[in-house]
Amino acid sequence: MTIKPLADRVVLKPCELEETTKGGIILAASAQEKPQVAEVVAVGPGGTVDGKEVKMYVKVGDKVISSKYSGTEVKMDDINYNIVRQSDILAIVE
Repeated sequence: MTIKPLADRVVLKPCELEETTKGGIILAASAQEKPQVAEVVAVGPGGTVDGKEVKMYVKVGDKVISSKYSGTEVKMDDINYNIVRQSDILAIVE
């Protein structure tokens, strides 16, 4: 099954979290922060959204930083995804 976003939405797959600190301490899942860096796995077509023309700047495969608690979390095939508006993406990581 695939996710095909509509309008200016983007599907993100969070990057893996580090489970140990630089000092070697292993973190429990509850102590880990929600990742902000994610990989773009699908991009909507853009177009007119709320009466304004929206051009999509991100593409599949980009690594991005999104707002910490933005979007809608979806779990498909045991993989967590986050669906956000392009405006919730703060930067592209190069």
